[in-house]
Amino acid sequence: GDYTCTFTYSAQGGTNEQWQMNIGISEDNLLFSCSVWRPQGKSYLFFTQFKAEVKGAKIEYAMAYSQAAVGGQSDVPLKQEEFEITETTVSHREGKFRFELSKLMIVAKTPRDEL
Repeated sequence: GDYTCTFTYSAQGGTNEQWQMNIGISEDNLLFSCSVWRPQGKSYLFFTQFKAEVKGAKIEYAMAYSQAAVGGQSDVPLKQEEFEITETTVSHREGKFRFELSKLMIVAKTPRDEL
């Protein structure tokens, strides 16, 4: 539709890692979600930077994880100082990010057309 989610990054290492990206919109068209993650749990890529950007919606909630849930274990979130969230982007914070990323989740609010 009118919404896009773009994930850009630079990383080193890792061999044949499988990643997934999901984009969804709620039935009432009010929320747009975008997730990027490694289903196997932890990524062994050394991320030097990352940025996810949404267009057509404003970020309501976002979270980045160093490890994605797998085999009964929980997601391990990055520390708040490792990344920053604006109205339209989630990105690493230079000098604070510890180079680990396995999952990124964004929920954004779509602009409503008032009748």
